[in-house]
Amino acid sequence: MRPQVRSFSVNYGGIILKGLHMPRSARKVPSYCHHKASGRAVVRIDGNDHYLGTYGSDESHARYQAIIAEWRARQQAGGHSNTLAPQWPKPRFLPTIAELIARYKDFATDYYSWNGAPTRELQAIRYSLRTLRKLYGNTPAAEFGPLALKAVRQAMIELGWCRQLINRRVNRIKRFFKWAVSEDLIPSSVFESLRTVDGLRYGRSSARESAPVRPVDDAIVTATLPFLSPQVAAMVQLQRLTGMRPGEVIQMRPVDILRDTEVWTFEPPHHKNRWRGHQRLVPLGPLAQAILQPFLARAPEDHCFQPCEAEAWRNAERRKKRRTPMTPSQEARSPKTLPRKKAGNFYCVDAYRKALDYGIRKAIKAGAAVTKWHPNQLRHARATELRKKFGIEAAQVALGHSHAAITEVYAERNFDKAVEIARNHG
Repeated sequence: MRPQVRSFSVNYGGIILKGLHMPRSARKVPSYCHHKASGRAVVRIDGNDHYLGTYGSDESHARYQAIIAEWRARQQAGGHSNTLAPQWPKPRFLPTIAELIARYKDFATDYYSWNGAPTRELQAIRYSLRTLRKLYGNTPAAEFGPLALKAVRQAMIELGWCRQLINRRVNRIKRFFKWAVSEDLIPSSVFESLRTVDGLRYGRSSARESAPVRPVDDAIVTATLPFLSPQVAAMVQLQRLTGMRPGEVIQMRPVDILRDTEVWTFEPPHHKNRWRGHQRLVPLGPLAQAILQPFLARAPEDHCFQPCEAEAWRNAERRKKRRTPMTPSQEARSPKTLPRKKAGNFYCVDAYRKALDYGIRKAIKAGAAVTKWHPNQLRHARATELRKKFGIEAAQVALGHSHAAITEVYAERNFDKAVEIARNHG
């Protein structure tokens, strides 16, 4: 027996629009189909084609399952999918998410830059929008909703990203839609609906939890220093004494260091909260001055720590350890005019981390009592030491935090006090 079809009519601005309601039993699950012209898989829902990737691939089947899951969720919520609904007037321009992302990148390239160079936030935005474009690039942006955002988040979970990273990248996606609303490209209701999606909570999702950053032990740092170049070793020691961020210590230049007082002051030209109008001043005491002094004999605008100088030092060390003399042909050999890789005149954060990791691997290979650690742990170690000796306020000022609650993340609590109280009064 065929299901009955009921008709309906709607008065829209004096115009009578008619359509048909299909019964719920007649709504079949949209099929996984092959678009032969492009070789891609496609599924049609409500008259809209959603391309899923290469036909037959695992990626296309996963994308199909995500779309069908959203479709079923709408069915359970009472949505009228696969219904001959009235054709409402459409706006003149309905951009897809891929088109909006292309326009947003033009804006972000100019906005997230410093002295003409892109910042790390621009790279983070690209990574965040990559998953969105992959899953919903052909979807009209005005049709993107909370269910679709949760599907993007679930895809991030399946990629193995940690919960904190997923929350940050989902927030960047929300900020992307907020920009689209401000440019009058999509209705404001799209962004307002996405705001209802809360971030993942600790222990209440399948996303993995990242291990907290712990302070590195001074003995491990001391055992690593002999295996580092003088430039990297100096940056490590300065971080340990001042609590600077890795992105701050690599910027040090003679022109940015005020040396007319007993305690020098370093003001990074760019730092994490510069865009908020905050000033960052790093005091440099006698120990830090002694470490920094050999690297100040250069032009005021040049960086104190340069990879090209570290490369020259490593080459000189190799020559000293050479057991056999160089042949005449080797001595006459000239350097390459266009080398594939050439050391620059300043470190970036990743280069600093990789140089430190290279020294750690050498130390482990040599049998030193060293384990894996990274530059951010030096900042945590300094914060913990200052909090233990001088209190949370001293650690807050030294690290350049606006609020003590942020310093709590970096400075470990002084458990020794609790042990002393328990010994005497417990």
